[in-house]
Amino acid sequence: MIELLSPAGDFKCLKAAIQNGANSVYLGTDVFSARAFASNFNLDELEKAIQYAKIRGVKTHLTLNTLITDTEFESAINVAKKAYELGIDAIIVQDLGLAMELMKLFPDLPIHGSTQMTVHNLNGALELQDLGFKRVVLARELSVNEIDYICKNTDIQIETFIHGAICISYSGQCLFSSILGGRSGNRGKCAGPCRLPFELLENNKSINSGYLLSTRDLCGLDFIPNLINAGVKSFKIEGRMKSPEYVATVTRIYRKYIDLALSGNEYIIDENDKKELLQVFNRGMSSSGHLSNEANRNLVFKEKPNNMGLFLGKVQKYNPKKGYITVKLNEPIEVGDTVAFEKVDGSYTVSELMNTNMKNIKHTQNRSNCCYW
Repeated sequence: MIELLSPAGDFKCLKAAIQNGANSVYLGTDVFSARAFASNFNLDELEKAIQYAKIRGVKTHLTLNTLITDTEFESAINVAKKAYELGIDAIIVQDLGLAMELMKLFPDLPIHGSTQMTVHNLNGALELQDLGFKRVVLARELSVNEIDYICKNTDIQIETFIHGAICISYSGQCLFSSILGGRSGNRGKCAGPCRLPFELLENNKSINSGYLLSTRDLCGLDFIPNLINAGVKSFKIEGRMKSPEYVATVTRIYRKYIDLALSGNEYIIDENDKKELLQVFNRGMSSSGHLSNEANRNLVFKEKPNNMGLFLGKVQKYNPKKGYITVKLNEPIEVGDTVAFEKVDGSYTVSELMNTNMKNIKHTQNRSNCCYW
Protein backbone atom coordinates (compact mmCIF):
# COMPACT_ATOMS: atom_id res chain seq x y z
CA MET A 1 0.00 0.00 0.00
CA ILE A 2 1.14 3.55 -0.76
CA GLU A 3 0.61 5.68 2.33
CA LEU A 4 -0.67 9.25 2.33
CA LEU A 5 0.65 10.86 5.53
CA SER A 6 -1.04 14.10 6.58
CA PRO A 7 -0.22 16.66 9.28
CA ALA A 8 -2.26 17.02 12.45
CA GLY A 9 -1.31 20.13 14.39
CA ASP A 10 -4.49 19.86 16.47
CA PHE A 11 -7.63 17.73 16.76
CA LYS A 12 -9.51 19.63 14.03
CA CYS A 13 -6.66 19.01 11.61
CA LEU A 14 -6.57 15.35 12.65
CA LYS A 15 -10.24 14.98 11.75
CA ALA A 16 -9.75 16.89 8.50
CA ALA A 17 -6.94 14.56 7.46
CA ILE A 18 -8.75 11.34 8.32
CA GLN A 19 -12.07 12.38 6.80
CA ASN A 20 -10.37 13.32 3.53
CA GLY A 21 -8.44 10.13 2.88
CA ALA A 22 -5.20 10.05 4.87
CA ASN A 23 -3.84 6.59 5.62
CA SER A 24 -1.77 7.97 8.48
CA VAL A 25 -1.31 11.21 10.38
CA TYR A 26 1.73 12.63 12.13
CA LEU A 27 1.34 14.65 15.29
CA GLY A 28 3.38 15.96 18.18
CA THR A 29 2.97 16.36 21.91
CA ASP A 30 3.63 19.64 23.68
CA VAL A 31 7.28 18.63 24.20
CA PHE A 32 10.12 17.45 21.92
CA SER A 33 8.29 18.27 18.69
CA ALA A 34 9.92 20.02 15.73
CA ARG A 35 6.83 22.23 15.53
CA ALA A 36 6.82 23.59 19.05
CA PHE A 37 4.50 26.44 18.07
CA ALA A 38 1.77 24.21 16.68
CA SER A 39 -1.16 23.55 19.04
CA ASN A 40 0.03 19.95 19.44
CA PHE A 41 -1.45 17.43 21.88
CA ASN A 42 -1.04 16.86 25.60
CA LEU A 43 -1.03 13.23 26.69
CA ASP A 44 -4.79 13.12 27.36
CA GLU A 45 -5.49 14.58 23.93
CA LEU A 46 -2.98 12.17 22.39
CA GLU A 47 -4.99 9.23 23.73
CA LYS A 48 -8.19 10.58 22.17
CA ALA A 49 -6.40 11.23 18.87
CA ILE A 50 -4.98 7.71 18.68
CA GLN A 51 -8.37 6.20 19.51
CA TYR A 52 -10.15 8.38 16.92
CA ALA A 53 -7.67 7.28 14.25
CA LYS A 54 -7.62 3.59 15.15
CA ILE A 55 -11.40 3.27 15.00
CA ARG A 56 -11.18 4.54 11.42
CA GLY A 57 -8.24 2.37 10.39
CA VAL A 58 -5.75 5.23 10.28
CA LYS A 59 -2.23 5.02 11.73
CA THR A 60 -0.63 7.63 13.97
CA HIS A 61 3.02 8.67 13.91
CA LEU A 62 4.42 10.61 16.87
CA THR A 63 6.94 13.36 16.09
CA LEU A 64 9.57 13.10 18.80
CA ASN A 65 11.95 14.75 16.38
CA THR A 66 14.03 17.37 18.15
CA LEU A 67 17.55 17.00 19.48
CA ILE A 68 17.45 15.95 23.13
CA THR A 69 19.77 17.15 25.91
CA ASP A 70 21.10 14.74 28.51
CA THR A 71 18.82 16.22 31.17
CA GLU A 72 15.76 15.72 28.93
CA PHE A 73 16.49 12.14 27.96
CA GLU A 74 14.39 10.46 30.64
CA SER A 75 11.44 12.76 29.97
CA ALA A 76 11.59 11.99 26.24
CA ILE A 77 11.63 8.26 26.98
CA ASN A 78 8.59 8.67 29.24
CA VAL A 79 6.67 10.47 26.46
CA ALA A 80 7.53 7.65 24.05
CA LYS A 81 6.54 5.02 26.64
CA LYS A 82 3.17 6.66 27.19
CA ALA A 83 2.55 6.91 23.43
CA TYR A 84 3.53 3.25 23.05
CA GLU A 85 1.08 2.22 25.74
CA LEU A 86 -1.66 4.27 24.03
CA GLY A 87 -1.08 2.44 20.76
CA ILE A 88 1.01 4.81 18.64
CA ASP A 89 2.01 3.13 15.36
CA ALA A 90 5.45 4.73 14.86
CA ILE A 91 7.74 7.39 16.30
CA ILE A 92 9.66 9.84 14.11
CA VAL A 93 13.06 10.66 15.64
CA GLN A 94 15.98 12.98 14.86
CA ASP A 95 18.19 12.31 17.89
CA LEU A 96 20.22 9.18 17.18
CA GLY A 97 20.84 8.35 20.84
CA LEU A 98 17.15 8.57 21.62
CA ALA A 99 16.32 6.39 18.62
CA MET A 100 18.70 3.64 19.69
CA GLU A 101 17.29 3.60 23.23
CA LEU A 102 13.71 3.45 21.93
CA MET A 103 14.59 0.44 19.79
CA LYS A 104 15.94 -1.35 22.86
CA LEU A 105 12.95 -0.53 25.04
CA PHE A 106 10.22 -1.06 22.43
CA PRO A 107 11.56 -3.53 19.83
CA ASP A 108 8.16 -3.95 18.16
CA LEU A 109 7.60 -0.20 17.71
CA PRO A 110 8.73 1.15 14.30
CA ILE A 111 11.20 4.02 14.56
CA HIS A 112 11.40 6.39 11.58
CA GLY A 113 14.38 8.59 10.79
CA SER A 114 13.17 12.21 10.57
CA THR A 115 13.95 14.45 7.62
CA GLN A 116 15.82 16.47 10.27
CA MET A 117 18.48 13.73 10.10
CA THR A 118 19.29 14.98 6.58
CA VAL A 119 19.55 11.57 4.92
CA HIS A 120 20.31 12.66 1.36
CA ASN A 121 22.15 9.70 -0.16
CA LEU A 122 22.27 5.91 -0.31
CA ASN A 123 24.93 5.58 2.40
CA GLY A 124 22.76 7.47 4.86
CA ALA A 125 19.73 5.29 4.13
CA LEU A 126 21.78 2.10 4.44
CA GLU A 127 23.21 3.26 7.77
CA LEU A 128 19.74 3.81 9.24
CA GLN A 129 18.65 0.46 7.83
CA ASP A 130 21.58 -1.29 9.54
CA LEU A 131 20.84 0.50 12.82
CA GLY A 132 17.29 -0.87 12.83
CA PHE A 133 15.17 2.03 11.59
CA LYS A 134 12.06 0.86 9.74
CA ARG A 135 11.71 3.98 7.59
CA VAL A 136 13.64 7.07 6.58
CA VAL A 137 12.06 10.41 5.69
CA LEU A 138 14.46 11.57 2.99
CA ALA A 139 15.84 15.08 2.85
CA ARG A 140 13.64 17.34 0.74
CA GLU A 141 16.55 18.35 -1.47
CA LEU A 142 16.57 15.17 -3.58
CA SER A 143 15.46 14.71 -7.18
CA VAL A 144 13.30 11.86 -8.47
CA ASN A 145 16.36 10.11 -9.91
CA GLU A 146 18.21 10.33 -6.59
CA ILE A 147 15.17 9.03 -4.71
CA ASP A 148 14.81 6.21 -7.25
CA TYR A 149 18.44 5.20 -6.74
CA ILE A 150 18.05 5.05 -2.97
CA CYS A 151 14.79 3.09 -3.18
CA LYS A 152 16.24 0.54 -5.59
CA ASN A 153 19.26 -0.18 -3.39
CA THR A 154 17.74 -0.37 0.10
CA ASP A 155 15.15 -2.41 1.95
CA ILE A 156 14.22 0.36 4.38
CA GLN A 157 10.89 2.08 3.73
CA ILE A 158 11.24 5.42 1.97
CA GLU A 159 9.08 8.44 2.81
CA THR A 160 9.23 11.72 0.88
CA PHE A 161 7.59 15.11 1.24
CA ILE A 162 5.18 15.74 -1.62
CA HIS A 163 3.54 19.08 -0.78
CA GLY A 164 4.05 22.19 1.32
CA ALA A 165 6.75 24.51 2.60
CA ILE A 166 10.41 23.72 2.04
CA CYS A 167 13.57 25.17 3.58
CA ILE A 168 16.30 27.12 1.83
CA SER A 169 18.80 24.78 3.53
CA TYR A 170 18.98 21.10 4.27
CA SER A 171 16.45 20.38 7.01
CA GLY A 172 18.27 19.86 10.29
CA GLN A 173 21.42 21.61 9.11
CA CYS A 174 20.28 25.24 9.30
CA LEU A 175 21.56 27.28 12.25
CA PHE A 176 20.30 30.63 10.94
CA SER A 177 17.51 30.93 13.51
CA SER A 178 19.88 29.95 16.32
CA ILE A 179 22.45 32.55 15.29
CA LEU A 180 20.02 35.42 14.85
CA GLY A 181 17.57 34.81 17.65
CA GLY A 182 18.74 31.93 19.80
CA ARG A 183 15.81 29.79 18.63
CA SER A 184 16.88 26.50 17.10
CA GLY A 185 14.97 24.66 14.41
CA ASN A 186 16.53 21.49 15.78
CA ARG A 187 14.76 22.26 19.03
CA GLY A 188 11.44 22.91 17.29
CA LYS A 189 11.58 26.69 17.53
CA CYS A 190 12.72 27.96 14.14
CA ALA A 191 11.87 31.66 13.79
CA GLY A 192 11.91 31.43 9.98
CA PRO A 193 14.59 34.08 9.32
CA CYS A 194 14.74 32.90 5.70
CA ARG A 195 11.31 34.53 5.28
CA LEU A 196 12.72 37.99 6.13
CA PRO A 197 13.73 40.66 3.55
CA PHE A 198 17.41 40.93 2.62
CA GLU A 199 19.60 43.05 0.41
CA LEU A 200 22.33 41.58 -1.77
CA LEU A 201 25.48 43.68 -1.97
CA GLU A 202 28.38 43.52 -4.39
CA ASN A 203 31.30 45.83 -3.67
CA ASN A 204 29.03 47.70 -1.24
CA LYS A 205 26.50 48.28 -4.01
CA SER A 206 22.97 46.89 -3.81
CA ILE A 207 22.29 44.55 -6.73
CA ASN A 208 19.13 42.83 -5.48
CA SER A 209 16.65 43.01 -2.62
CA GLY A 210 13.52 41.34 -1.33
CA TYR A 211 12.83 37.97 0.30
CA LEU A 212 15.97 36.51 -1.21
CA LEU A 213 16.01 33.29 0.84
CA SER A 214 12.28 32.54 0.82
CA THR A 215 11.53 29.39 -1.16
CA ARG A 216 8.36 28.70 -3.08
CA ASP A 217 6.20 25.91 -1.67
CA LEU A 218 6.36 22.43 -3.16
CA CYS A 219 3.54 21.00 -5.25
CA GLY A 220 4.46 17.46 -6.29
CA LEU A 221 1.33 16.25 -8.10
CA ASP A 222 3.23 15.81 -11.37
CA PHE A 223 5.76 13.45 -9.77
CA ILE A 224 3.47 10.97 -8.02
CA PRO A 225 3.59 8.22 -10.70
CA ASN A 226 7.39 8.42 -10.98
CA LEU A 227 7.85 8.31 -7.22
CA ILE A 228 5.51 5.33 -6.88
CA ASN A 229 7.46 3.53 -9.62
CA ALA A 230 10.68 4.40 -7.81
CA GLY A 231 9.45 2.60 -4.70
CA VAL A 232 8.42 5.40 -2.36
CA LYS A 233 6.09 3.95 0.30
CA SER A 234 4.80 7.13 1.94
CA PHE A 235 3.92 10.59 0.63
CA LYS A 236 4.11 13.25 3.32
CA ILE A 237 2.22 16.55 3.35
CA GLU A 238 3.89 19.41 5.24
CA GLY A 239 1.72 21.59 7.45
CA ARG A 240 1.38 21.06 11.21
CA MET A 241 1.11 24.85 11.55
CA LYS A 242 -1.60 25.07 8.88
CA SER A 243 -5.41 25.27 9.13
CA PRO A 244 -7.92 22.39 9.03
CA GLU A 245 -9.09 23.73 5.66
CA TYR A 246 -5.57 23.38 4.29
CA VAL A 247 -5.21 19.85 5.65
CA ALA A 248 -8.60 18.79 4.26
CA THR A 249 -8.05 20.25 0.80
CA VAL A 250 -4.50 19.03 0.28
CA THR A 251 -5.25 15.55 1.66
CA ARG A 252 -8.34 15.16 -0.52
CA ILE A 253 -6.56 16.16 -3.72
CA TYR A 254 -3.46 14.04 -3.13
CA ARG A 255 -5.69 11.07 -2.21
CA LYS A 256 -7.36 11.51 -5.61
CA TYR A 257 -4.10 11.48 -7.56
CA ILE A 258 -2.39 8.70 -5.63
CA ASP A 259 -5.44 6.54 -6.33
CA LEU A 260 -5.38 7.62 -9.99
CA ALA A 261 -1.71 6.73 -10.33
CA LEU A 262 -2.38 3.28 -8.84
CA SER A 263 -5.46 2.65 -10.98
CA GLY A 264 -3.65 2.11 -14.26
CA ASN A 265 -5.73 4.81 -15.94
CA GLU A 266 -4.16 7.73 -17.76
CA TYR A 267 -2.61 10.16 -15.30
CA ILE A 268 -4.04 13.57 -16.14
CA ILE A 269 -4.10 16.42 -13.63
CA ASP A 270 -7.12 18.69 -13.55
CA GLU A 271 -5.90 22.29 -13.51
CA ASN A 272 -8.80 23.17 -11.23
CA ASP A 273 -7.28 20.90 -8.59
CA LYS A 274 -3.98 22.75 -8.86
CA LYS A 275 -5.81 26.04 -8.49
CA GLU A 276 -7.57 24.74 -5.39
CA LEU A 277 -4.23 23.82 -3.86
CA LEU A 278 -2.86 27.26 -4.67
CA GLN A 279 -5.88 28.96 -3.18
CA VAL A 280 -5.78 27.14 0.15
CA PHE A 281 -2.11 28.10 0.68
CA ASN A 282 0.88 28.86 -1.50
CA ARG A 283 4.07 30.86 -1.58
CA GLY A 284 5.03 32.13 -5.02
CA MET A 285 2.43 29.97 -6.84
CA SER A 286 4.43 26.88 -5.74
CA SER A 287 7.03 24.92 -7.69
CA SER A 288 8.47 21.46 -8.19
CA GLY A 289 10.86 22.02 -5.29
CA HIS A 290 13.89 19.78 -5.86
CA LEU A 291 11.98 16.83 -7.34
CA SER A 292 12.76 17.61 -10.96
CA ASN A 293 15.96 16.13 -12.34
CA GLU A 294 16.74 19.57 -13.73
CA ALA A 295 18.04 22.33 -11.46
CA ASN A 296 15.21 24.50 -10.14
CA ARG A 297 16.24 28.06 -10.96
CA ASN A 298 12.83 29.30 -9.94
CA LEU A 299 13.00 28.07 -6.34
CA VAL A 300 13.09 31.43 -4.55
CA PHE A 301 10.18 33.87 -4.64
CA LYS A 302 11.53 37.22 -3.49
CA GLU A 303 8.33 39.27 -3.76
CA LYS A 304 6.31 37.84 -0.86
CA PRO A 305 7.16 35.41 1.97
CA ASN A 306 3.72 34.16 2.96
CA ASN A 307 0.43 32.91 1.54
CA MET A 308 -0.60 34.75 -1.61
CA GLY A 309 -3.62 32.84 -2.90
CA LEU A 310 -4.52 32.97 -6.59
CA PHE A 311 -3.75 35.83 -8.94
CA LEU A 312 -7.18 37.42 -9.20
CA GLY A 313 -6.68 40.17 -11.76
CA LYS A 314 -5.45 43.69 -12.42
CA VAL A 315 -6.90 46.93 -11.09
CA GLN A 316 -7.89 49.12 -14.05
CA LYS A 317 -9.06 52.19 -12.18
CA TYR A 318 -10.13 53.48 -8.80
CA ASN A 319 -12.91 56.00 -8.13
CA PRO A 320 -12.32 57.44 -4.63
CA LYS A 321 -15.46 59.59 -4.77
CA LYS A 322 -17.80 56.69 -5.42
CA GLY A 323 -15.61 54.26 -3.51
CA TYR A 324 -15.21 51.45 -5.99
CA ILE A 325 -12.45 49.76 -7.92
CA THR A 326 -12.68 48.40 -11.45
CA VAL A 327 -10.84 45.12 -11.93
CA LYS A 328 -10.07 43.03 -14.99
CA LEU A 329 -10.51 39.56 -13.57
CA ASN A 330 -8.35 36.54 -14.22
CA GLU A 331 -10.39 34.30 -11.88
CA PRO A 332 -14.05 34.32 -10.75
CA ILE A 333 -14.92 36.07 -7.49
CA GLU A 334 -17.93 36.28 -5.19
CA VAL A 335 -19.15 38.35 -2.28
CA GLY A 336 -17.40 37.27 0.91
CA ASP A 337 -14.07 36.43 -0.73
CA THR A 338 -10.91 37.85 0.81
CA VAL A 339 -8.56 39.78 -1.47
CA ALA A 340 -5.22 41.52 -1.13
CA PHE A 341 -3.40 44.01 -3.32
CA GLU A 342 0.23 43.92 -4.38
CA LYS A 343 2.38 46.36 -2.39
CA VAL A 344 -0.53 47.12 -0.03
CA ASP A 345 -0.55 45.77 3.51
CA GLY A 346 -3.53 43.83 4.83
CA SER A 347 -6.47 42.11 3.19
CA TYR A 348 -10.06 43.03 2.43
CA THR A 349 -13.39 41.23 2.30
CA VAL A 350 -15.51 41.73 -0.82
CA SER A 351 -18.81 43.13 0.46
CA GLU A 352 -20.42 44.12 -2.85
CA LEU A 353 -19.97 43.34 -6.54
CA MET A 354 -21.23 45.08 -9.67
CA ASN A 355 -20.85 44.16 -13.31
CA THR A 356 -19.97 46.64 -16.08
CA ASN A 357 -23.64 47.62 -16.33
CA MET A 358 -23.44 48.72 -12.68
CA LYS A 359 -25.86 45.97 -11.63
CA ASN A 360 -25.31 44.27 -8.28
CA ILE A 361 -24.30 40.62 -8.53
CA LYS A 362 -23.36 37.93 -6.00
CA HIS A 363 -20.59 36.39 -8.06
CA THR A 364 -18.90 36.67 -11.43
CA GLN A 365 -19.01 34.14 -14.23
CA ASN A 366 -15.52 33.03 -15.23
CA ARG A 367 -13.41 36.02 -16.25
CA SER A 368 -14.95 39.47 -16.57
CA ASN A 369 -14.74 43.09 -15.55
CA CYS A 370 -16.36 43.91 -12.25
CA CYS A 371 -16.54 46.65 -9.68
CA TYR A 372 -16.41 46.06 -5.94
CA TRP A 373 -16.09 48.17 -2.81
